[in-house]
Amino acid sequence: QVIVKSMGCVILAPLLNEVVKKAKGLDQYQAAITHLTRTCRPNELLDCMLEIIEGIDPGAISETILALLPHLQSLLRLDEGKAACVGSTLSALQKQLSRLPVPYTEQQEEADEYGLCRCSAALTVFTEPFVEEVKRTDGNCAATAEDEELKIELLKCMRSLREPLLEAELKHDRRSPLWLFAVEIMVTLSAIKEPLPELLFFSSLRENILMDNNQFKEARACLAYLLFVQLITIDNFPAVFHVFILQCNMEYISHLLSKKESHLLKGLALFTKSLERVQDNSLPVSLLDLKSFYSNLRRVLTDCPIQHLRESGLQVFQVFINKLDAEAKHKFFCMLKTSNHAGIESYIIKNIRNQFELSMKWGNANEWFLGTEFISLMTLVLCLPQGAQTDLLSSMDVMESLNLLRYVLIRDEELRTNEDVWEELCRIKEEYLKMLRVCISISRAYYSSELKALREDQKLKAKARDAARPTKLVKSITVRKEKVSNMSPEVQHQVLQSALVTFDLMESLIVRIEEITEE
Repeated sequence: QVIVKSMGCVILAPLLNEVVKKAKGLDQYQAAITHLTRTCRPNELLDCMLEIIEGIDPGAISETILALLPHLQSLLRLDEGKAACVGSTLSALQKQLSRLPVPYTEQQEEADEYGLCRCSAALTVFTEPFVEEVKRTDGNCAATAEDEELKIELLKCMRSLREPLLEAELKHDRRSPLWLFAVEIMVTLSAIKEPLPELLFFSSLRENILMDNNQFKEARACLAYLLFVQLITIDNFPAVFHVFILQCNMEYISHLLSKKESHLLKGLALFTKSLERVQDNSLPVSLLDLKSFYSNLRRVLTDCPIQHLRESGLQVFQVFINKLDAEAKHKFFCMLKTSNHAGIESYIIKNIRNQFELSMKWGNANEWFLGTEFISLMTLVLCLPQGAQTDLLSSMDVMESLNLLRYVLIRDEELRTNEDVWEELCRIKEEYLKMLRVCISISRAYYSSELKALREDQKLKAKARDAARPTKLVKSITVRKEKVSNMSPEVQHQVLQSALVTFDLMESLIVRIEEITEE
């Protein structure tokens, strides 16, 4: 017995290897490890177990953890000063679990090839007695410093919110093992009486204890998603003003929108839920201070290669616009009108028209979409950023700008009441149309020459002639990020012909605007 007590740690690793291999006599090996936990010095044996966890072979992570966890739990329950040991054990286990691939589909979760789902369930069972101990002491006024330390160490379960749960697909209607793991973590936070508002919305002194700042932000973002989207333990969350919740969640939403697909989905869902109960036209301009959010949202709308994410982003984008008050809408439109992306600019111009139309109705007049502030917005809309060299087909939506100008001139009653505003609008209009005519003339000549050259090439069908024209103008034309020169001759012809038709439409709109002005 004395020899086992002093030397038993040496044989722990070989015994555990046999258990992992599922060798014959498995029960005997398990019994031997159990005997070691009762006989050896607890601190020495715990250090030995943690060393084994740190050095796990990548191909045996789940098997080793599943074999060790029951014995770790028994060992820690025997230790009087267990708090720090529980924390270091949780950290070591979660570090290894983060190395396991996350299953995404229902079939992958059922197969659980790498054992992440089984390990998550086992980790929940492992922490149960320590959570129960904290719950018991919380009801006792004489809770010790050790009890408080154990509570803090149990907060390390939040690391699992970042890995693997932030990566996992979590749905209420599919009670997957990882969904149940998420529920257990949320229940644990409630059980140890950790205030969720403090974790989510206020900087915590415990942040540095748990993980670094970026990791803690991702864990809290997942916490916000589970709470407000999946509604896990929402009954334990106090009633809070919905605008405040949105303001606090904006940082998490922005962070999630800057990441990969699994994070994007959660970010858009959290954004949607945070907006749901906010009244239309109520969000203040102060909400626009988080510049990173708008750049991340713009990136989703323009650069995300996944169509359904772009569509979801556009839907929540419009909902957000609807929730802003008049001043915030004005500032938001000014921010995004300079995005240099035709799709976003077109969408913003349509919204500007909607707000102008709304402001014309009785009782809805406001300075932001009728007075001098509206002129500052129109200055951005009626602008060719590169002057006569502006690419009319790619860099901005000229047709939407012209349609807005035409609509404003038709509905000019309110604007004419302010002489200064009306004169400034007319001045901006004249300068814009003058420059646009020059730009259209240059662009038409450019595209016409390309179309003529293309037709000549199609007639001749001579490879030698194609090789002799290495610097064709068509090479510099790009449509939807694809060079026209890379397209087939038939598609090139359609693109160039469509460009000329577009220029004709622009000119017809200019003529109509001038007719309205004269009338």
